[in-house]
Amino acid sequence: MTAAPLRHAISSELEISRLVTGLWQVADIEKTGDLLDPDKAADHLETYFNAGFSTFDMADHYGSAELIAGRLLTRHQDAHKPQICTKWCPEPGPMTPDVVRAGVQERLDRLGTDCIDLLQFHWWSFEHPAWLDALHEMTRLREEGLIKALGVTNFDAAHLRLALADGIPLATNQVSFSMVDRRALGQLSDLCASFNVSLLAYGTLCGGFLSDRWLGQPEPLDLTDWSKMKYKRFIDAAGGWAGFQNILEAAAEVATKHQVSLANVATRWVLEQAAVAGVIVGARLGESEHISDNAKLFSFALETEDRERLDQAFKTTHDVPGDCGDEYRRPPFLTASGDLSHHLAEMPLAHSAVPVDHRPGATRVLTGSDWEEIAGYCRAHRIGDRILVSGTTAVAGLSRAVAPGDAAAQTTYILDKILAALSALGASAQDVVRTRIYIVEEDDVLDISKAHGRVFSDIKPANTLVVVAGLIGDHRVEIEAEALLVGSSAMSD
Repeated sequence: MTAAPLRHAISSELEISRLVTGLWQVADIEKTGDLLDPDKAADHLETYFNAGFSTFDMADHYGSAELIAGRLLTRHQDAHKPQICTKWCPEPGPMTPDVVRAGVQERLDRLGTDCIDLLQFHWWSFEHPAWLDALHEMTRLREEGLIKALGVTNFDAAHLRLALADGIPLATNQVSFSMVDRRALGQLSDLCASFNVSLLAYGTLCGGFLSDRWLGQPEPLDLTDWSKMKYKRFIDAAGGWAGFQNILEAAAEVATKHQVSLANVATRWVLEQAAVAGVIVGARLGESEHISDNAKLFSFALETEDRERLDQAFKTTHDVPGDCGDEYRRPPFLTASGDLSHHLAEMPLAHSAVPVDHRPGATRVLTGSDWEEIAGYCRAHRIGDRILVSGTTAVAGLSRAVAPGDAAAQTTYILDKILAALSALGASAQDVVRTRIYIVEEDDVLDISKAHGRVFSDIKPANTLVVVAGLIGDHRVEIEAEALLVGSSAMSD
């Protein structure tokens, strides 16, 4: 196998360097409130650019990173210029065309450009369906020429599939991917192969833990560095320090063989995965620049015996639980600050519960659908500790069928919609005791069941699935649910 090329085309319009310089540490440097001098900081980016690492990744919340990148862009007005990948990470709420355009325009203004190379979208809670509205509006802005390529960050396989099946032209999904966190090797990589989507991998060095410095060292017990606090949680979730040391030992053997650093091996392993277009390596501007070491990444390739040695070490660890992005949305929260449940609880709900006038103490959820008024029904009804959820299909807005032709994607959207109704009534997936599923094609049974199992595999409510003669329009599946609030859920109301 030959060394990987230095660049990769993620779309017909955009080619990036395979090693992407990440600017998330700008926010950490500026956390005291003192902003970096944009010209001096751009000088540091220029050093990376001149070394061939011409692609930079940032976000709306990475301090002044966009302003610094914008200053770099002013120095390169010809065709040979940096590629800028930024992110828009709004809190859940209505995603009207004006809201989306304002979010994109702010990125354009801060970067001082009329077109963003890669705009990536992050969404905290898929129970709030406005994320799909946002992506459709961003697609329209892409067609206007404001965006070259569109991506997402921390999307699991189910929701990436849903977006793609609903016609969103995604080029990338940025996720955690390392020799410790190998979740992206499964369904996500398979999906990327099917839809020609590329992964951008961050966390490839686990905040610096995947380096020679930690080989043979005792387990750290008092960490203050936010990045290391985060990735130590990943190490613990994968089985702990002993298994991690097995990975370091294997990587060190491979590194010695190729006369490169352990970090080179860790990064190279991720880069050689078929779905990966690029790896994102953080830069602490002016403090810790490893350009020469990073360049060695393309001087060698892993051989069969190298991969086999690493695979042996991987077997001494556990898989990180869940799918990519779950660390931000459900336990175990593998973030620097740990439990994010308080943060998620502060997010706006998709719906609100309203009292039922003719039944004192009862509440219900209305979603604003025309059919709720025409047919006279609600999405969900709570009476005491019991919640009944109406038959639910994958409808966005008033009548548009989401992801027509993809039963699994529709199931994902439906279950999010059901969970949103339950949340408004003080319940969660844990409280569901029965689901009923109606489908039109027997061939969809496995896909629908897997999508149902993604949510309920540990909860295991009673379930009925039947094939019916047909559903209205492009709907391939309809689901209803019942929940019973007992124990902690009931007492918290």
